[in-house]
Amino acid sequence: MTQRVLTGITTTGTPHLGNYVGAIRPAIAASREPGVESFFFLADYHALIKCDDPARIARSRLEIAATWLAAGLDTDRVTFYAQSDIPEITELNWLLTCVTAKGQMNRAHAYKAAVDANEAKGEEPDAGVTMGLYCYPVLMAADILMFNAHRVPVGRDQVQHIEMARDVALRFNHLYGAGQELFVLPEAEIEEAVATLPGLDGRKMSKSYDNTVPLFEGGAKALKEAVARIVTDSKLPGEPKDPEGAHLVTIYDAFATAEQRAAFHAELRAGLAWGEAKQRLVELIEAHVGPMRARYAELVAHPERVEAVLQAGADKARARATPFLKTLRQAVGLRPMVASGAVASAQAGATPAKTAVPVFKQYREADGLFYFKLAAADGAVLLQSQGFAEGREAGNWVKRLKTEGAAALEGAPVSLVVDAAEAHAALAAVVAHEQEAAAAKAARA
Repeated sequence: MTQRVLTGITTTGTPHLGNYVGAIRPAIAASREPGVESFFFLADYHALIKCDDPARIARSRLEIAATWLAAGLDTDRVTFYAQSDIPEITELNWLLTCVTAKGQMNRAHAYKAAVDANEAKGEEPDAGVTMGLYCYPVLMAADILMFNAHRVPVGRDQVQHIEMARDVALRFNHLYGAGQELFVLPEAEIEEAVATLPGLDGRKMSKSYDNTVPLFEGGAKALKEAVARIVTDSKLPGEPKDPEGAHLVTIYDAFATAEQRAAFHAELRAGLAWGEAKQRLVELIEAHVGPMRARYAELVAHPERVEAVLQAGADKARARATPFLKTLRQAVGLRPMVASGAVASAQAGATPAKTAVPVFKQYREADGLFYFKLAAADGAVLLQSQGFAEGREAGNWVKRLKTEGAAALEGAPVSLVVDAAEAHAALAAVVAHEQEAAAAKAARA
């Protein structure tokens, strides 16, 4: 079964090493796995919660998009978009808000941290707390559930938000699913070795702490200067040093192979000087990020290229989001106030029209790959394939699905755009139609 993976970064600043190690790198690696369908987005609506500087927001959107592209994101393989270009997400945010308990939001880490900080200063608990901050987890749930992501790569500090998304999805399914799972339940995916990278002072690497190591900004010189400021203990060259718990070593391990880690740890225990250790760290990081830097600079110099990529990704994302939101609107009762086709025909004294059978459509996209989809009579997409290098590959899968129906879904390179029950019913209708057509043809012969 195809696994959908989704992640994003808030656009409030220039990407740093912690963003790369904690989110960008593992997400790009996950996108290359077989059987994975990946969604990557600029969390620019989330950015408005933290930042009221329009110039900074705009600059950060460009820098973060350019960073992902420079880091090797394959936009032919994945869906890459800006959150603000998908209006269905904000509508889903409201649908989810209406089933989310206030008490659950009271327990959100970000809100509790703001309240604790206010109380420590002797201020009102909610001083400076906006509804954006308070409802942040619901918008994050909408980001995830809009595309029914199975896996969400996050730092350990974000696991609570994934758990909240699961709770909200469960409640929505219970209230409106009518026995079907409208939403799948997402799982947090953490890179256990280095889930949260420490900054220069040992705290989590964060722009708010001003303790970051730059990824591209300032070039190799800025990287070297930042690493030089990493706090270490006072042991002199030649004195044994304990690599366990050393912030510099944690950063080194995030980029090193198992062999490099073992050797580095052994040298520190043997008395390697911290100055030499920092130089080794600079060389290791530079070997990873140096080749990306030129590509990044080129993209930042041509923002129109980045925008074109994002708009193409938004088109791809909305092709999924629009029909799914239509299903959700129907589920909660936001339906067109017209009689069904069968009722209208009966009222008019006419013979009810034969139910239209869902149809498979094959096509070729601008990326040169071949795709197919199964569309309902109203045009809603029920199944969407991955891209194929050859048209006959897509055709073979269509033929198999028409013949075997839902039994062929196991291992098929498709995603269920709406929900499993509806897709299975549609495939059953297609198989029955094919069998009827074959029987009629045989009878005529």
